[in-house]
Amino acid sequence: MVDMTAEAKGVPQAFSLKAILPILLAIATGMFLVVLDGTIMNVAIPKLVHQFNTDLKHIQWVITGYTLALSAVIPLAGWFSDRFSAKRAFLWSIVMFVGGSVLCSFAQTADQLIIFRIIQGLGGGMVAPIGIAMTFQLAPPDKRGSVMGIMGLPMLLAPILGPVLSGWIIEYVNWQWIFLINLPVGVIAFFLNKKYLPSASPSKKMKLDIKGAILAPIAFGSLVFAVHEGGTNGWSSSLTVTFLAIGVAALFAFILVELGHKQPLLELRAFRSRDFTLGIILAWVNMMALFGSILLFPLFLQQVKGLSPLDAGLLVIPQAIMSSIGINVGGRLFDKFGIRPIAFVGIISTACSLFAMTQISVDTSTAFIVSCLAFLGLGQGLTMMQINTHVLKSAPKELVSRVTPITTSAQQIVVSFAITIITAYLSSQLSILPHTLDGMADAFSKTFFIPFGLALFGLVLSFFIRKPQIR
Repeated sequence: MVDMTAEAKGVPQAFSLKAILPILLAIATGMFLVVLDGTIMNVAIPKLVHQFNTDLKHIQWVITGYTLALSAVIPLAGWFSDRFSAKRAFLWSIVMFVGGSVLCSFAQTADQLIIFRIIQGLGGGMVAPIGIAMTFQLAPPDKRGSVMGIMGLPMLLAPILGPVLSGWIIEYVNWQWIFLINLPVGVIAFFLNKKYLPSASPSKKMKLDIKGAILAPIAFGSLVFAVHEGGTNGWSSSLTVTFLAIGVAALFAFILVELGHKQPLLELRAFRSRDFTLGIILAWVNMMALFGSILLFPLFLQQVKGLSPLDAGLLVIPQAIMSSIGINVGGRLFDKFGIRPIAFVGIISTACSLFAMTQISVDTSTAFIVSCLAFLGLGQGLTMMQINTHVLKSAPKELVSRVTPITTSAQQIVVSFAITIITAYLSSQLSILPHTLDGMADAFSKTFFIPFGLALFGLVLSFFIRKPQIR
């Protein structure tokens, strides 16, 4: 544990990465646990449809319910962290998430699984914003890029390794272990965080913004539901329009309440900073391009190239390797040069990869696709965590715990929006093009233009990003 004695006596303490590595490992394990679960389910959906003798539309609520729960609880992360201490809130979130995971493994019906996934989401929603805020506050300003880069590894590797692990479990074990795998990892994460996370006194004077606590889950939950419903049943359906209207109205009311509150649930006044606003928009656009494209790659490999879920998952290993290299190099360069050159190079790598995928056909070699995945991974590593670090550095230091829930909540919505739009467009192309392998490949190549366009927009935004002052 970090020695706080010298700092408490007013003596500057030299920064030591070795001293905080146990804390970083503890936080990373907890975040890896939750992020992994968010991606491991995608490959398992067909198996769950068969297991519970239901249809795809019903079983998709296993993912939708989880996402809704995440979106509803994330805005409360800052208050729980301040009121009960970040360490306690982090530990209880892990306990609730693991408990929900165990319940999921015992589900006998699809409805039971949906309910237990919601419990999972309520527990897991606060892990990422609290973990990122704690990590950011561990390092001095000139070392935050390197430290946040280390913490970004689980956030990059989990979405890549999830399909591999899921494919192996489905093929060689059974579906229950998709959830039971969280038990040993969760126990390790709990004891690591209990031992190494520094304790802090809770702020008993921190009052809950009740109006914000009511409006935030309604706003974010309704918007995420509307996006999912729009992608499933059409944007003109009565349910989509109703929840979209509720979400927009609740969001507008929430903004008005937060701006007038002395201790707001989310610190929206951070948007007064030009650097913060531009940075967070760039983060959203980048996330939409990345996660939208990550969805398309395994689908193409399975549906067009005919690979099994496990084989398709194994082909993303080069992406994981390049992500790891990118995030470590990018963190060091960020500390030295700021975000602009790193974001530019990273988004160029992403855009080139996605443009190459717009040219694919049924005869495209697997080596070509793996190369595209590698460059996408490099772009991920250079941009994702570095942009998030830039956003946090652009906000007042005392508001960091209230800013991370803003970024995490919004990212849930924009990523859901991107995935829904991309999935809907792919489905429309598959329906109008010939039902052959050539037609399917053509549908995928056209759909890749959407994340490619988002990457180009992010590239333009990167020119306007400037290095914030060190605080």
